[in-house]
Amino acid sequence: MTVALYAFTCGHLTMPFKSFLEGEEGTLKVPVPAYLVVHEKGSVLFDTGLNPHAVHEDTRYRGQVHKSHEFHVTQHELLPARFEDAGLDISTVTHLVNSHLHFDHAGGNQLAPDVPVIVQKRELEHAREAGAPFGYVAEDFETGQSFNMITGELDLFGDGAVVCIPTPGHTPGHQSLKVATDKGQFVLAGDACYLRRSLDNLHLPRFRHDEEAMLASLHTLKDLQQRGATIMYGHDPEFWKDVPQAPTRLG
Repeated sequence: MTVALYAFTCGHLTMPFKSFLEGEEGTLKVPVPAYLVVHEKGSVLFDTGLNPHAVHEDTRYRGQVHKSHEFHVTQHELLPARFEDAGLDISTVTHLVNSHLHFDHAGGNQLAPDVPVIVQKRELEHAREAGAPFGYVAEDFETGQSFNMITGELDLFGDGAVVCIPTPGHTPGHQSLKVATDKGQFVLAGDACYLRRSLDNLHLPRFRHDEEAMLASLHTLKDLQQRGATIMYGHDPEFWKDVPQAPTRLG
């Protein structure tokens, strides 16, 4: 069995640095990632980047996102164009997994309209309760797609190759994705771990839903790293400079 892992950078955001590491001053421009996992039993899209409305000066959409966030994204950086450039077909996606439902992780869900969204049950409940003031834009995830709401781990293909693992703290229902390839094991951390420094120093962001849970999730990631897994940090600009972009395989 061969599992292929591809990475995409789908634009950038500029946000206060303290949003990533508490105590830091100024701003940080960070990548917005998405991933494709190709397994013999299906293709998994993990996170979907920004909503196409973010490309334009769409005050209706951007007005729902915190005013401190700056968007840097073009039509060419959205998933359909990134897939096309890589010689991949977004219509072949069979599974869509969201780490969580914030606007920069679920904004492109509508681009795979017939694919059910795999999300932790607590995350969907929280997104509907919390709304836009907490980073959730309803039009990103209330798309008419069905939800496969899960609780805890989910082995997508039953062989241990692609596994959703709960990593709460950033949000109550955050999850990461473990992917085993012939190049090794990768953990797509999402916002459970923004930066390499987050994990190296257990340095939390200024804003988190649950500090204790987020620290526990970082310890989970650190344990996986010590056992040989490559951690894919969610928004680390230095780390992402060296991440191979599709069509080159990451794993």
